Amino acid sequence: MNRYPWWKYLILALALLIGLLYTLPNLYGEAPAVQISSAKATVKLDQTMVARIEKTLAVATLTPDFVQFEGNSVKARLRNTDEQIKAKDAIAKALNPDPADPSYIVALNLLSRSPAWLSKLHALPMYLGLDLRGGVHFLMQVDMKASLTKKAEATAGDLRSLLRDKNIRHGGISRDGNLVVLRFRDRAVLAQAQTLLTDQLPDLQWVESADGAEFRLTGALKPVAARAAQDAAIKQNITTLHNRVNELGVAEPVIQQQGSDRVVVQLPGVQDTAKAKEILGRTATLEIRMVDEENMNPTALNAAQQGQVPFGDEFYVERGGSPLLVKKQVVLTGDRLTDAQPGFDSQTQEAAVHLTLDAMGARIFKEVTRESVGKRMAILLIEKGKGEVVTAPVIRSEIGGGRVQITGRMSTVEANDTALLLRAGSLAAPMEIIEERTVGPSLGAENIKKGFDSTLYGFAALSLFIIVYYALFGLFSALALCSNVLMLIALLSLLQATLTLPGIAAIALTLGMAIDANVLINERIREELRNGATPQAAIHAGYERAFGTILDSNVTTMIAGLALLIFGSGPVRGFAVVHCLGILTSIFSSVVVSRALVNLAYGSRRKIDGLAIGNTSWK
Repeated sequence: MNRYPWWKYLILALALLIGLLYTLPNLYGEAPAVQISSAKATVKLDQTMVARIEKTLAVATLTPDFVQFEGNSVKARLRNTDEQIKAKDAIAKALNPDPADPSYIVALNLLSRSPAWLSKLHALPMYLGLDLRGGVHFLMQVDMKASLTKKAEATAGDLRSLLRDKNIRHGGISRDGNLVVLRFRDRAVLAQAQTLLTDQLPDLQWVESADGAEFRLTGALKPVAARAAQDAAIKQNITTLHNRVNELGVAEPVIQQQGSDRVVVQLPGVQDTAKAKEILGRTATLEIRMVDEENMNPTALNAAQQGQVPFGDEFYVERGGSPLLVKKQVVLTGDRLTDAQPGFDSQTQEAAVHLTLDAMGARIFKEVTRESVGKRMAILLIEKGKGEVVTAPVIRSEIGGGRVQITGRMSTVEANDTALLLRAGSLAAPMEIIEERTVGPSLGAENIKKGFDSTLYGFAALSLFIIVYYALFGLFSALALCSNVLMLIALLSLLQATLTLPGIAAIALTLGMAIDANVLINERIREELRNGATPQAAIHAGYERAFGTILDSNVTTMIAGLALLIFGSGPVRGFAVVHCLGILTSIFSSVVVSRALVNLAYGSRRKIDGLAIGNTSWK
């Protein structure tokens, strides 16, 4: 009746062992580290950088715990903050001879101190939120008017091309704020243009007016289209900020929209606030230009390398180190690019990048490629006033339909990186930091200590109460409570969740809920004993009949937690994650673990004189 087969104990022991393994990394704390990542599209990191960093640190008489290549960056873990600062200076000096034009980003970071064998098992510590780990908080204001102005500028360019293609004469196109104004000398031509524009540009609302002998057609974005343009701008900005934050090596950044025109950026663990502001605030634009094929000869290239660049050209070095002369005239900008995805060439199966252009961009691109078959086209990323050639493919044939494929001996990783740069290399609308808060590591450590102490004292008080009130069964409940905490922390670590102060509060709440389930079980067992049941029958009935009540109460609480998880954000969502996981672990610990302990103590005994489950032993 109250016996578990050996395989159940084995599964339970295995589950607790796995929980212990995934909980252990959280006990080691964090160590200062230096992270190296690429600052340019043309510079890629690989495994060879590890040896270069190790050599640089050896010259500086620094011995790191390890240097490893992970993802798109190289990280070196140091013993203390003094070595961390020295290592950063030495690496930055070695990798960036010209500080004004750095090729690599050298940033301060924190890494777990857990041993390598735990990392090989993918046992990693939980991420800590800003309030626990320290870091920086930014509130950024998006210039939504600028996004509409940018949309109006693009619309004015579309109008010129559209009217030129249809041979509709006009007296000029100008922009008045977010309005686009077309002037005509003939009323019939205005009507013809209005019909065309209403059909081709449905997002604009056109109003006719007259100014003396001149007729005007004023176009304004419809309210729905304006809101859509602003929403698209803020979403692209958030995507771009995510890409830039990756360079800082932040484990679990929080980048989310607040209100209609603000973005909250929280970077836990970032120590270099100035570097964070520099990376978040920089702007980048995408440009497509033609390569100057006439001057692509050794004499002209050598002269360009010496500073004698032909008029109308700019000198660049493409990926691989080859010199390149690119015309200053811009064919297309990134505003015309709607999407960029990595893929493969259907014929050669080589890695490629597939671009999608808007209607006007597709029309311009078709004209340019028709006239430039066999020539090279350079795609540049302009940042901080300096350009980099992302790729410079050869135009094989006229390309229409707005679908463009870029190939050129790229690996799949390079294709992914290139697509990422093209898709979200620039901000759709300007942003400025209107609020900045820094949480120091010491304050974060104090928050951790207070949160840990409060949970520990709560756990001790609960355990003391339950043991005093329920004797041996109270001890079983306290041990089940220990397994609950163990499994909960292991789950949070396994899922790489972010722990915040509200999360610690959720852990404390979970302890109270878990012990409540054991109180129900123990009281049910006592009631069965009062009704004359034998000890073995009372144990069996107590667990069986209390389970329904425990399940119902936890399901209703889970529904509330899921509502917080779905509709909440920020600290509320962090609380909800721990709360929902805690409900699952509390059911497991209060029912399965405590039952296993009781079965282990009483299940093998045929005759039980009494149960130690209260002030007296029930018989």
